[in-house]
Amino acid sequence: MNELHKKSDAADAKRPLLVASVMLATLMQALDTTIANVALPDMQGSLSATQDQVSWVLTSYIVAAAILTPVTGWLAGRLGRRRLLIIAVGGFTVASLLCGIATGIGEMVMFRILQGVFGASLVPISQSLLLDAFPKEKHGAAMAMWGMGIMVGPILGPPLGGFLTQNYSWHWVFLINLPIGILALIGIMASVKKDELHQRSLDGVGLGLLALGIGALQLFLDRGQGEDWFGSLEIQVEAALAFLALYLYGLWWWRRREHALLDLGLLKNGNFAVGCALIFVVGIVLFATLALLPPYLNTLMNYPVLTIGLVLAPRGVGTMFSMMVVGRMMGRVDARWPILTGMAMMVYSLHGMTQFGPTASMEAIVWLGVIQGMGLGLVFVPISAVAYATLEPHQRTEAAGLFSLVRNIGSSVGISVVMTLLSRASQINHAEIGARIPAFGAETTLLPSLWDPNTTAGAALLNNEVLRQAAAIGYLNDFKLMMLLTLLSMPLVLLMQSGKSPAGKASADAAAVH
Repeated sequence: MNELHKKSDAADAKRPLLVASVMLATLMQALDTTIANVALPDMQGSLSATQDQVSWVLTSYIVAAAILTPVTGWLAGRLGRRRLLIIAVGGFTVASLLCGIATGIGEMVMFRILQGVFGASLVPISQSLLLDAFPKEKHGAAMAMWGMGIMVGPILGPPLGGFLTQNYSWHWVFLINLPIGILALIGIMASVKKDELHQRSLDGVGLGLLALGIGALQLFLDRGQGEDWFGSLEIQVEAALAFLALYLYGLWWWRRREHALLDLGLLKNGNFAVGCALIFVVGIVLFATLALLPPYLNTLMNYPVLTIGLVLAPRGVGTMFSMMVVGRMMGRVDARWPILTGMAMMVYSLHGMTQFGPTASMEAIVWLGVIQGMGLGLVFVPISAVAYATLEPHQRTEAAGLFSLVRNIGSSVGISVVMTLLSRASQINHAEIGARIPAFGAETTLLPSLWDPNTTAGAALLNNEVLRQAAAIGYLNDFKLMMLLTLLSMPLVLLMQSGKSPAGKASADAAAVH
């Protein structure tokens, strides 16, 4: 009994270091999903790359991480979570160094693929370790701390990337990971204990189907807009491969295996299935909004890169605040209430964004961003906690991998859809608005004299204004679509079981955590 108490006290003493280390690793991975976006123009010139080539700096990382995420559960069983996390953090840090010193676009893409390979395990393993480090009644607080890295990282990526690129160089967008990775690695080695290994053979067929399906899906989503979607043979092939591979795995292969690479049977658990559906929507809103706002502020409002970062940063503050609040609430209130409240705040903020027009006040942009950030924080923490509440402890690592994969696919789908709709709406609206402007006649007196379409300079100025108005309508339609999607997904929350568990049951479940 005394030995058990000593082990418990030792684990409690190391818990703050474990939390800090895991959060650093999570933040590092989450930052890299968006921090390189604003540095792409500088990279393009420095690496002598075309626009299409430099886009692979983003695509290669996303595709590699997506393909390797389902393998996390198997790797954790073979290597142990501690060893896998050390390899992942160490490999990610080294890959970041290589990205920072790359001299050609080929090297950069190869090193970004390495980043994605090592980064794929960071999020699900970190989440699983935090859940096991805390008793069940404190899972809300644990997910709040973990969620800060997941949610705040992508939000802080653009302003941090803009600051580093503008004041130093694009190299520091990657080199900043070195001190973070080294600190996280030291902390993990000192605080994370070895766990039991689960030896099982690798599901090679399952890995092949998932890698092909997820990789083709990511390429389809990332390259579709630039290649005119189904007008391109490449996109047709990628769509067909994605559908066929995922169909074969989802409806045929995983049922034939006793230990499938990705156990879709986890979705039979009601809480986990609803949690995955809701986190899919959260992924769409978070990343699609972050994809829309920077070009909106830059092209329509003429904000410089650093100002855009500063305007978007307060939403991260709102997310951190709401996560700290909801972390203390979990276990005391029904988790469905903060989820519904957070989704209502998301709907409110997106409705406000539909009123922006070609220009918007900085106060409105910041305020609605804070509201949306708070809403996302209120939603993310209880969803993450309740989704795992009715799963067995040994299922958490594999469940975390599936949960992360669904969120990542949601973000990819969201970005792809809103950017496609924006581009097409801008073209259609430009044609419709232009058709309503008479080229000759007395009606031209309604236009400012500088916009006289009968002169070359006036026609150019008028066309620029029509482009602005057409793009503004496209942005507002995207915000409206996300608002409706969030609103329609709110009833799903009522299908979840309450996240408030009796203390006795929580204690018993906590004791069962290995």
